[in-house]
Amino acid sequence: MNIAFAASECVPFSKTGGLADVVGALPQALAALGHKVSVYIPKYRQTRVAEPKLLLRSITIPFDDQYRFCSVVDGGRHSGVQVYFIDYPPFFDRDALYGTPAGDYPDNAERFALFSRAVLEATKILGVPDIFHCHDWQTALIPVLLRTSYADDPVFRSTATVFTIHNIGYQGLFPPDTLPLLMLPWDLFTMDKMEFWGKVNFLKGALSMSDYITTVSRKYSQEIQTAEFGFGLDGVLRRLKYGHRHLEWRRLQRMEPGKR
Repeated sequence: MNIAFAASECVPFSKTGGLADVVGALPQALAALGHKVSVYIPKYRQTRVAEPKLLLRSITIPFDDQYRFCSVVDGGRHSGVQVYFIDYPPFFDRDALYGTPAGDYPDNAERFALFSRAVLEATKILGVPDIFHCHDWQTALIPVLLRTSYADDPVFRSTATVFTIHNIGYQGLFPPDTLPLLMLPWDLFTMDKMEFWGKVNFLKGALSMSDYITTVSRKYSQEIQTAEFGFGLDGVLRRLKYGHRHLEWRRLQRMEPGKR
């Protein structure tokens, strides 16, 4: 099986918390089982690549105000896992990954929307996976895009999505006008999709549109279904059907293979 991980951080290249450790270890475990595994992460200022090789010189990402052009850098193979970096210095060549002590970067929606689209476009050339495994709100637009902008793209017709919640307290909340800026349809701004108390919620979009939802532990999957620890999304999670094994949540109504 061909599995592509998409995440905002991964050891040993970038880290702010436990997310990076999981994205560093889980792909290697899957590769050891015989799967073909790749990891896509942003190329930050802190990222160090021993022998960087430019694979894709230019990927065009549409925004409402202008186009952005990013590239893909070969990060090499590590314990059987191929690493790719999405390189766009105006968004990722910064002092920190997500913000400053004063707060989050104001263009975080654009930064990680570009990253998500670039991952999809890069896989068209480097290899379309059977599964995109996405992590936390920074990659939540990948399942959203596959159900909207890329819904009629035959390349991804048989590609499924798995979304893992590492920290539900960070959801990617942005103003409503973020949708047209990112070239996403307004019909996503509904209670059953991405609307959340008058804002656009990236994480909620992934919960609504991913094929599978997983968490980092059985206990955490139970905690985030409560009002105390669900950060407003506990009702959404309770509507998802519990699947096999304790880490997995299935959508109440799964689509048939090949139908998106």
